[in-house]
This record gives sequence, C-alpha cells and structure tokens, in this order.
Amino acid sequence: MKSLLFSLFLLIAVQSCTLPRAPKLAGGLIVSRSLFRTGMNKDVACYRIPSLVTTPNGDLIAAIDERVGSCRDLNANKDINIVVRRSTDNGRTWTGIERVIDYPDGISASDPSMIVDRVTGDILLFYNYMDHNTEPDIYFLHVVRSRDNGLSWGKPRDITAQITLPDWRSDFKFITSGRGIQTRSGLLLHTLVNLKHGLHLFGSDDHGMSWRFFDTAVIPGDESKVVELNDGRWMINSRVNGAGLRYVHVSADEGLTWQSRPDSALIDPGCNGSIIRYTSVRDGYLINRLLFANAQSDSGRTNLTVRISYDEGLSWTPGKTIYGGSAAYSSLTVLENGGIGLFFEKDEYTENVFVSFSLEWLTDGRDSLSKEAPDLAGNTAFGSR
Repeated sequence: MKSLLFSLFLLIAVQSCTLPRAPKLAGGLIVSRSLFRTGMNKDVACYRIPSLVTTPNGDLIAAIDERVGSCRDLNANKDINIVVRRSTDNGRTWTGIERVIDYPDGISASDPSMIVDRVTGDILLFYNYMDHNTEPDIYFLHVVRSRDNGLSWGKPRDITAQITLPDWRSDFKFITSGRGIQTRSGLLLHTLVNLKHGLHLFGSDDHGMSWRFFDTAVIPGDESKVVELNDGRWMINSRVNGAGLRYVHVSADEGLTWQSRPDSALIDPGCNGSIIRYTSVRDGYLINRLLFANAQSDSGRTNLTVRISYDEGLSWTPGKTIYGGSAAYSSLTVLENGGIGLFFEKDEYTENVFVSFSLEWLTDGRDSLSKEAPDLAGNTAFGSR
C-alpha cells in the first residue's frame, strides 16, 4: 500500500513539473480589469477588436465588437454590434455594457475606432457595416458622434462615398480599428485599407461634418495607425502580413508622397497594433515620447509588449511585456492622471482586458515625466537599440 501511494505521489509530482504554467499579466500594474470575456453574456459568442480613448473630460471609453452568433468577422457574421463600457476614474471601475450600434439580425457593424476632437470635444466612432440581407459582401463605412463624452450617441452616417473611390464598391475595404488622430492644425486623420489597392488616409477639415480621401496609396500596409511627428510630418506604422515585422511610412507633404521602410526592431506576426503620442516638447514636456504596443513575435499572436521611442520613431526600447501568452489586437491611450492605459485581446480572443501603468513602471524607474532625459546607461533590458 505504501509503495502504491509513493508511486502515485511520484507520478503527480512529475506531471506537475511538466505541465506548462499559465501565463500571467505582468506584476506591478496599477489597474487590471477584465472588461469583456466569453461567457459573460450567454447570447454572445465572443468580444473582439478593442478601441480605447480618453475623452475631453478625462473619462475612458472602451469600445468593442459584440459578436453574437459566432466569433467570425464581418463578412461571415450576420449579427455583430458595437458596445462600450466607460470609466470615470482612470479605469478602476467601469459602467455596464452599453450598446452604441445594434442593427436587426442580418446587419452587422464591426471594427470600432475612435477620434477625439480636442476643439469641439466630440468623439467620433467609426465602424464597418454590412447588410447581409440585401448587399452581402459589400462593405460600407460609417461614423457616429457623441457630444457628451460618450454618454449618448447620434445617428450613424454613411461616409463610404466620401472616403473611397466609385470603382471600389465591391472591394474588400475597411477602416482600421483602434483609433485615428487629430493633428495640431485641427485635421482629423484616419486610415483605411483596400486589399486590392493598398492603405490610404482619409480626413476631415471641418470636425467630421465632411470627409476627404487621400488618393496616394501607402504600400505595403494593412491595418495601420498614423501619428503626427513634432516637425509636422505624418508617420504611419503598418501591419504587413507575412513580413514578420512592421513597416514605417513617413510623409513630409501631408500625404502626397511617402518614404517607406521596414523596421527590423519591431517584429510582428501580422496583427493590428497601437502607436500614440505620449509627450511632446511642443506641449511643454522636456522630451518627446511615442508609445507602441503589439504582439512582439514573428510567428504567432503572443507576447504583448509596450515600447517607447525617444527619437520620433527612428528607434525603440526593447520594451516591457504586459502579457506573455496569447495576445492580439491592442489599443493605447494616455490617462488623465498621466498614466498609460492599454486595452487588448488575450487568450485566443476569450478575454479583453484593460490595464494601466506608469512611465516609471514601464521603464523600471529610468524615466519619469519630471526627468529631463531617461537614464539608459548600463541597462540592457531598457536601453534603446
């Protein structure tokens, strides 16, 4: 009997040593909240495609697809809604789920993205639309506006004709999920993709009342994000499927022409990432900082990492892993308290988590908003390439 018990104990011990440990979120995060997950609503198959912004009054809006019948994408899913949760305390607590877009069965809305207009205080939420009942496989591009920091939303507007070409009607085209930007001039600027004709920009000079299309194709590029550099140039950071890394495109003439290059430091499995301006000397900060988040892997959607650039995207720190397990799309924002917020997909699209952290945590104390320059010397984990 003792021999049998010993053998069972030994077998259990060996198995416990060989079983892989479940990945955990990084330690030291200020806030970690599971906002949307499979199973929280029995009628919803999954939640996908996160978008996160900080509103003019400091609230947070986290928008996402509510995929009802299945977890499949827009062209294969007849019931996708756009839902949000809001936070008034930098992500510590959140409202319940609120539906912004909820069409009848057979009509779907997908891939939310937002732009915050600093001048008007409005929030513009974009999504891709398909009516499977009457025009299956035809993508339309919509926008809806909030004038009260996301408490309520107006009627959707179809802007497809303004931001695409007539012969694109049957093409696979979509607005990139996540977020667009507002430049210092007040221009609202965002990216859209046509898988036949490349990546393009579209924008508005009148706070979203009308929109215009930039007809210069940016190649190569799939889902992408645009930022404005301190000297006024525009920079796009692009997903490129099959490349194993990100591509960077820079325009010095407001999108008429582009200089493109692969960035070998930013490995990528072909997945939507996030890039935002964190600080600028033009806003009174001592140094410039850009933040970039993606699944830092060239073979699969894993290892969600956040990096910093101190030279306007020419180089990046190796970064800090937020989650080493399965992770995909992500969306960054700057919190009202100066912290950094991140909303991302984890664990094979079964959960969407909001986390927040400080610049000091991200850089292991080498950098803070009060320092003139970060202390990079002698630290290989943090030092730039």
